[in-house]
Amino acid sequence: MSISKFSPTLARLATASAALLAPVVAFAQDAATTAAPAAAAAPVPDKGDTAFMFISTLLVLFMILPGLALFYGGLVRAKNMLSVLMQCTMVAAVMMLIWVIYGYSFAFGGSESAYWGGTAKMFLAGVTKDSTAATFSQGVVIPEFIFAMFQMTFAAITPALIVGAFAERIKFSAVVLFCALWATFVYFPIAHMVWDANGMLFKMGALDFAGGTVVHINAGVAGLIGAIMVGKRTGFGKDMMAPHSMTLTMVGASMLWFGWFGFNAGSNLEASGGAMLATVNTFVATAAAVVSWAVVETLTRGKASMLGGASGMVAGLVAITPAAGIVGPMGAIIMGLIVSPLCYFFVSVVKNKFGYDDTADVFGVHGIGGMFGAIATGIFASASLGGVGYAEGVTMGSQVVTQITAIATTIVWCGVGSAILYKVVDVIVGLRVPVEAEREGLDLATHGEAAYHS
Repeated sequence: MSISKFSPTLARLATASAALLAPVVAFAQDAATTAAPAAAAAPVPDKGDTAFMFISTLLVLFMILPGLALFYGGLVRAKNMLSVLMQCTMVAAVMMLIWVIYGYSFAFGGSESAYWGGTAKMFLAGVTKDSTAATFSQGVVIPEFIFAMFQMTFAAITPALIVGAFAERIKFSAVVLFCALWATFVYFPIAHMVWDANGMLFKMGALDFAGGTVVHINAGVAGLIGAIMVGKRTGFGKDMMAPHSMTLTMVGASMLWFGWFGFNAGSNLEASGGAMLATVNTFVATAAAVVSWAVVETLTRGKASMLGGASGMVAGLVAITPAAGIVGPMGAIIMGLIVSPLCYFFVSVVKNKFGYDDTADVFGVHGIGGMFGAIATGIFASASLGGVGYAEGVTMGSQVVTQITAIATTIVWCGVGSAILYKVVDVIVGLRVPVEAEREGLDLATHGEAAYHS
């Protein structure tokens, strides 16, 4: 029998089969078309995490203005109140501009360098409303804009912290120029080394949750170098130089504590359990440090002062900063209890012995508190002490050694860099105001206005 006899029948069957299978084929093609973009789509930022980071960013801004400004303003004499407020304001504003022009790129620009982030993101190139930054959880992201702005507030407050070390005798232009140069050559490289995945200290495994090395040791060392190189205030050790308003200092310190929750919890980059751990630790470590400072003052001076209360508050906040999301609450309390006696010793004994004039005890509180906090982080991170535990193969001893290496790196980089930059600024604009201006007060001499009127 010839096969040609069945050809018309086979053709009709093929046509019918094709018609029956057409919907199935079309469905499969649609499914494949839909699945391909879904697989390639970028993670969508979580709205809750984004809102959390937005609030955290505003809280850190609140730490600077008005928190830090009022804290320092109350510690100086009345005739220099506005000068400190203006220095904090201008430094923060200049740093915000520098950050978006090149600072963000220098710190987090994506370079594989161990020391700086490169130039790829200068002028926020490539940073759009659709670009994202990863958090610590797999697959979780936030908008890159809010990550950049959160880090911007850190870059703004760190040089502003230095202002307290040489307050009441430095030129306004010198403050602004030094802070701009210092951020460029000291802060941005340290931030990259510690917080960027390609950074030298990050790769070593250094733990710094929210800025013990990057912010506090950095600012403390720069403040000490500045206090020495700018020189003592005219009449230091002879004239009355007591804080003119402990009320404002208390208000400023309280604003710092309030804003510090954005500083510490926000460094978790997402509204998860890690942020809540940082929140608990920021409460209890600070509370312990306030109590501890008051006890030490009572034992040594017979009275607990409000200045001591504010100092203990800041010391506790500084100490817990590198450890906030890493140690447990009991470890945080111990850190708070220990840091105050250490800082008290430096501001009441060491400073007097060596005779340097650190107006607001930037080194004694931020520098020493930051160093202690960084080392204690390596200890209390241990799971046996309530912390989150170490990376695989890391022991407490090796982690502490890494922490000390990070501290030493920051001290050397910041110390050498700061000394050079102070000298450069001195050559360009001069560091100190004339003695007559210092005696008159920087409010009138530099800004032509007074904080208070009779």
